[in-house]
Amino acid sequence: MSVGTDTDDGAGVVGRAGELSSLGRFCTEEFARLWLIATATYVVGDSVTTLAIVKHSQTVAEGNVAMATAIDAFGEAGLIGLKLVAMLFGIAVSIYATRDHDRMLYYTPPVFLAVVGAFATAYNIRLLIG
Repeated sequence: MSVGTDTDDGAGVVGRAGELSSLGRFCTEEFARLWLIATATYVVGDSVTTLAIVKHSQTVAEGNVAMATAIDAFGEAGLIGLKLVAMLFGIAVSIYATRDHDRMLYYTPPVFLAVVGAFATAYNIRLLIG
């Protein structure tokens, strides 16, 4: 097939070849965008600000017991490891939701992690400012 012709991906989703591919019923481009936002806020934003607090603040400590324990035991790798476990679990749930055709379950993990990450990042910045 040539690029630009309509295709059926086998899951009932018709799109432009080369422009749209799908994961179950859902667009892989949308999937990637959702998880990019979650990664930017939850993994990058929260991790960077948490590490700034842990390394540079004498008055503020990590409030999450699991994170504090991981950081105490493994340093920065512990923080990143826990974040990655949460992300991989969320991605697995979203992928499962595509197979089950459950839109709510598909969107919940990346949206939840993005909201938590944005809140945590903003809160950490507020703590750093004083």
